[in-house]
Amino acid sequence: MTNTVFFPGLGLEFELNRVAFTVFGHNIYWYGVIIAAGFLLAVIYGLHIAPRFGMDPDKITDAIFVVVPMAIIGARLYYVIFNPAVCLGADGSFSLLRMIAFWDGGLAIYGGVIATVVTAVIYCRVRKIDFWSGMDVTVYGLLIGQLIGRWGNFVNVEAYGGLTKLPWRMCSSSIANELWRDGFLESEQMYQSVLDGTLGVHPTFLYESLWNLLGLALLILLMKRGRKFNGQMFLSYVIWYGLGRAAIEGLRTDSLYFFGTPIRSSQMLGILSAAVGIGLYVVRRRTAGPALPPFRAADGEGEERKTGESAPAEEAAPGEMIPTQPVLQEEERKEENKDGGDTD
Repeated sequence: MTNTVFFPGLGLEFELNRVAFTVFGHNIYWYGVIIAAGFLLAVIYGLHIAPRFGMDPDKITDAIFVVVPMAIIGARLYYVIFNPAVCLGADGSFSLLRMIAFWDGGLAIYGGVIATVVTAVIYCRVRKIDFWSGMDVTVYGLLIGQLIGRWGNFVNVEAYGGLTKLPWRMCSSSIANELWRDGFLESEQMYQSVLDGTLGVHPTFLYESLWNLLGLALLILLMKRGRKFNGQMFLSYVIWYGLGRAAIEGLRTDSLYFFGTPIRSSQMLGILSAAVGIGLYVVRRRTAGPALPPFRAADGEGEERKTGESAPAEEAAPGEMIPTQPVLQEEERKEENKDGGDTD
């Protein structure tokens, strides 16, 4: 389970063992460890920023126990639907264990995202939570989980692209063998070129990880500037990830295809989701109104306001009106009158 992966143009070489450690005779794989680490960091950051979007961290925690299992199921189901051969054993018979064995790899991110959105819609409706605000918080966790999780693909030496001579090309004997097996190499000379590092493949796992890192940085910057409407962060993520995934998916050699057609499933979804995201962004930017609750910069929280700056009015619950200052003064006068106080 050990692979030697090297980047000849960068002078880097790695000995990768898929097994992180063993517990009571059972192997624990780096893929699962990395996915778990990404999930943990995503949760921590999500809980940290939830109040800035008017979300109760406790409700976010409750949602995690519902959304995450469904996301894992969705990610595996998407992979199985478009790659049913993964469910077959060595003798060609159906194997339930192989169908659910996501710990060996085979989680499609888009399946997880789709399941997350569908589950969030239902959860928010039941718990009476604003869906758009909830997803504005969630996308930060999605980006963190995706940018970290892709390194599980690196350890498994998977999710790489086609042939290239670029300086950051990735090479290994397992890659050469898989390319030869799948017909991507036209001659033994090309096979030897991958083995000796003259040729390599695009490290598309790295491309997507960096794309998600850049997207996370941009959304954090957008958060600091203040969202203009509920759902702005979520739709920005949909557009950003869709465009990036559509481009990167076109480089990969292990794409899932749409029911036997030459159409790459994730590339098609990337283009469609980006188009829908752009449309919804334009519509909500015009019709959704300002974000509720109003955004407050973290730098100003807990600090005294400048002299002459009025204090913010108390926020009302949805549908509830906050009394204006004259009304409050009138109520005070009535109370004074009850207690024998003077009136005007």
